[in-house]
Amino acid sequence: MRRFFVWSALAAVIGLVIAIGGFWAYQHFYARFQPVTVQRNQASIQRLLDESSWVSAGGGGEPLYIIGYRDSAAMQRYEMEEVPKLRAAGVEARIILFARPDREGLAQSTAAERASVAELWLTRDWTLYQRWTATPVRNWTAAGIPAADGNLARGAVVEAGRSFVASLAEKLNQEGLQTRYPLIIWRDREGFMKACACSDSRSWTFIRDDLDAPDRIETPGVAPGDQAAPSTYPGDGSPESLPWPNVPATPPAVDGVSPAPAPGTAPIAPRPATPPAPRKAPEAKQTEDTTFF
Repeated sequence: MRRFFVWSALAAVIGLVIAIGGFWAYQHFYARFQPVTVQRNQASIQRLLDESSWVSAGGGGEPLYIIGYRDSAAMQRYEMEEVPKLRAAGVEARIILFARPDREGLAQSTAAERASVAELWLTRDWTLYQRWTATPVRNWTAAGIPAADGNLARGAVVEAGRSFVASLAEKLNQEGLQTRYPLIIWRDREGFMKACACSDSRSWTFIRDDLDAPDRIETPGVAPGDQAAPSTYPGDGSPESLPWPNVPATPPAVDGVSPAPAPGTAPIAPRPATPPAPRKAPEAKQTEDTTFF
């Protein structure tokens, strides 16, 4: 009987350890990447989104809001990798940028960034957003854009963007979401509002599943899984590539008639013939004296 109780207690301990480990693994590897369903603040959050100044490439599909700041590496990666997949599913990505406020006396945004954010909120110019994001952060000077610093109206626009983000974060914290960027908000197929602090790429698959977006977009002209498609191009320096042939600029003459040059190209002047260099005459050989005495 004593042995039975000992083995029973040992089995209970092992079972408890397995249950705790399974729950930890579920939370750590799956649950913490799931989005939250907004239940209490849907109307107020939707009003904030409608009143904000977002920029979009258009499309007119189901809206998905991406909130973040310019030099967020996670936001740039999400736009580059995921937005084309969402667009293929008929989703319109609406991007809202803000300039981060100072923290402990240290500036987290530049004057060029604040000027650009104010301009985007005022004009919602998608072309400006494309030029800005296509330029490295250190090279962007916001040339031609009025400064926000020292401008009462534009400075107020920058502060309005910060107030928008603070209000949004407060309402989402009440829903149990810890705010990280990019912050993504959308509605699923049933119309429920969902939000995701998608700084980790393991959260992105939940959005694609909700919106029926593909996991990948195939390259046009290449069949899915086609292993015959070349991964390198001639002359790219790879060991498998072959050098480009040395094609003459002007095609050879046919039957003594030179073809006309291609439109938009200047005819190549013939290279003057180089006369042969004169060769030194051979020296005469000396003959031995064969006179007999």
